[in-house]
Amino acid sequence: MLNFHTELLYLAAALAIALVGAIFDVKSRRIPNWLTLPGILIGLILHLVLDGWRGLGMAALAGLICGVLFLIFWLAGGMGAGDVKLITAVGCAAGMPHIFYLLVLTALAGGVMAVGLALWRGRLKETVMNVGAIAVHHRMEGLTPHPHLNLANAWTLRLPYALAIAAGSALSLCLLVVQR
Repeated sequence: MLNFHTELLYLAAALAIALVGAIFDVKSRRIPNWLTLPGILIGLILHLVLDGWRGLGMAALAGLICGVLFLIFWLAGGMGAGDVKLITAVGCAAGMPHIFYLLVLTALAGGVMAVGLALWRGRLKETVMNVGAIAVHHRMEGLTPHPHLNLANAWTLRLPYALAIAAGSALSLCLLVVQR
């Protein structure tokens, strides 16, 4: 069992990586590889130094779980590859004990942000209808991207999802502090 300060450091590192990714995603709609690969390495090395080989293995597993879950959305055409790499880095830094809350809070933040974006653009009804169309498409076609409702279509609403990852990271950090 790790102490509070070590857990706090892991989540602070995850938040720092996510915040840098969010800044780039908002500004350029891209998350640079020079951030994600070093972010993965920083997370793994941090866990190795502070928690030994077991910590390294658990951090790698956390990153793998986060990355695979987001990879499914990338395969379905609903998320960029940078988001997949960023959540992998954030998962490696946060570590295994925190990825459940990280993923749930990121999904909730992303949902709230998506509804807010749709409201702001006056496209909530259209967005709800599109979600239904996407669900039907994936039920029938599996993970293949929808022919029109995907990232390649410039007319679809796009949320820089690194913002949701940063929000999920920040909320996970807050949750740790509140639980203390």
